[in-house]
Amino acid sequence: MKEAERAIIGTREAPAKHRSKTGLERLQAFSLLLALCPALASCSGSQSALDPAGEEASQVAILFWVMVAGGSMAWAIVVALSLYAARWKRKTISEQAAGRVILWGGAIFPAVVLTALLAYALWLMPSLRPFTRQENPDLRIEVVGHQFWWHVVYHRADGTQVISANEVRIPVGKRVEFALASADMIHSFWIPALGGKMDLVPGRVNRLSLLATRPGIYRGQCAEFCGTSHALMAFPALAMEVAEFEAWLDQRLLASAGISAAEAGRKAFLREGCGDCHRVDGTEARGASGPDLSHIGSRLTIGAGQLKNEDGNLARFISYSSSVKPGSHMPAYPKLSRDDLSSIAAWLGGLK
Repeated sequence: MKEAERAIIGTREAPAKHRSKTGLERLQAFSLLLALCPALASCSGSQSALDPAGEEASQVAILFWVMVAGGSMAWAIVVALSLYAARWKRKTISEQAAGRVILWGGAIFPAVVLTALLAYALWLMPSLRPFTRQENPDLRIEVVGHQFWWHVVYHRADGTQVISANEVRIPVGKRVEFALASADMIHSFWIPALGGKMDLVPGRVNRLSLLATRPGIYRGQCAEFCGTSHALMAFPALAMEVAEFEAWLDQRLLASAGISAAEAGRKAFLREGCGDCHRVDGTEARGASGPDLSHIGSRLTIGAGQLKNEDGNLARFISYSSSVKPGSHMPAYPKLSRDDLSSIAAWLGGLK
């Protein structure tokens, strides 16, 4: 009698256990979906090629999604055939039928899909690398890569120049030609939201053409390993409305002509030999081995994207440059007096 009761109880408990297991599987599936949410969030942002703000970046994003669609189609068909064979098709099929499945599903279909994707990518390539070099372009930006910073010169059609560093600004809706070179080793210039990357090779000038379609602040990065602080060689890229960009260039030119040389910070800057490596318009500083500091006060960051442009961060970088950016060629100045350090940082911050 007891054995019969145990059998009945066991029979009743079995469905409950089965239901519990099914609920656990659903919870696991839901947890997996939640875990995938951060991956979807990474498709946007200031350094995402899948959130394009430029014509070339839009083409890259389209190519990516077309390839994802083609690969997903092939994957879905393979999974469907596997489920059909494992769960629903209980009877064996003939050798001829199996041969047809292998031929169409394993050879013809993948070949057609891959050929279509390759043809689309080849058709898209000319628009990914538009070569629009002109004798007198509206704007040409010269970028020279150094360990571990960027020298930037804006060349306007009228022959005027604005020198900057570690920041790039371009007008929205106008195609800009970048002339890319390197002073030491191979670097790679890349603004994912605006377009593809291009290497900077010593002894060679490579050209890249970009057209921004949406104003905003985007993140650029060196995409070729170049030493200890390679990962710290970033820069903000600002896409500005045309009128705003032209006003900014005009302001930089006016500021270059009227920089005052009476500040205590300027005297300390020159006394410590900073002008041997850095250039500042309107002063005796004419160095070329370090970033141009003529308009550093108007830049968003210092140290090639590492720190916000604030007096405290300027003073920190001057005192402990090798700690902020390991491998940097700039010597540290930890023995500078607090007054000199503060005056230099304040003077540099005022160079708008």
